[in-house]
Amino acid sequence: MGMCFGVRDAIELAHERAAAGPVTVLGDLVHNETVLADLRGRGVLIRQDASDIPTQEVLITAHGASDRRMEGLRQLGLTVIEATCPLVHRAHQALKKLVAAGFHPLVIGQASHVEVRGLTEDHPGCEVVLTESEVDQLPERPRYGVVSQTTQPVARVRELIIHLRHKFPGSEVRWIDTVCQPTKDRQTAAENLASRCDVVLVIGGIHSNNTRRLVDTCKSRCARVHWLQTPNDLDPAWIRETDTVGITAGTSTPDSVIEAIEAALKDLPSQRVNPQTEAA
Repeated sequence: MGMCFGVRDAIELAHERAAAGPVTVLGDLVHNETVLADLRGRGVLIRQDASDIPTQEVLITAHGASDRRMEGLRQLGLTVIEATCPLVHRAHQALKKLVAAGFHPLVIGQASHVEVRGLTEDHPGCEVVLTESEVDQLPERPRYGVVSQTTQPVARVRELIIHLRHKFPGSEVRWIDTVCQPTKDRQTAAENLASRCDVVLVIGGIHSNNTRRLVDTCKSRCARVHWLQTPNDLDPAWIRETDTVGITAGTSTPDSVIEAIEAALKDLPSQRVNPQTEAA
């Protein structure tokens, strides 16, 4: 559970660049407010608009960006530093490979998510789906080349691929699995954990897609699941005296936050809780 290597590397790079001189991150480096507050405290500037970057160096987030967007930044005279997760890079390369082979690009994911925007912006006409009804609205094409947002549950992606093939039996559908291994590992572990617990606490940023998916996974196995960002969000009323409590966390959640919430659990009245902090 907790931070994956891509997030840790992105944060470490931001720390290094901030120590060397002024740097601006275009967008949220990761979707976790604790991490972002720490970056601001180190002097890292965070801007959402490319036209509002006051430093020479601009850092691309762990979620990546399109080649077109990065070239636009360079044309503004900025030095572009990539903190993109290598597994997001892999998804970009997979989609380029499919397009080069003559497949129409299709991404399974949240259309508004920064990672998905980065995947689609270099491919005019690229379509994005997340539900069966959205698949049903697609036009029939001879060939569909499919990748997914790296933090989508792989079981859900497979369901949509099956639905796409059923909807268009005459189309060739080629899918490259771009769901990252840390996401797969956490989803499997969270499912196993939730099936053995009375209540599960899922720790992560409110805007974190992979944390949201962990919440959904845990809810499929446990009736009492709570999403919290900090120890201040912990409500003692959630925990009964005889409960087994599971803890899991999204890939952008700092170890310090997980440890603080575990400590807060152990400090509940009568110290009655023995949280199961397994590698979910």
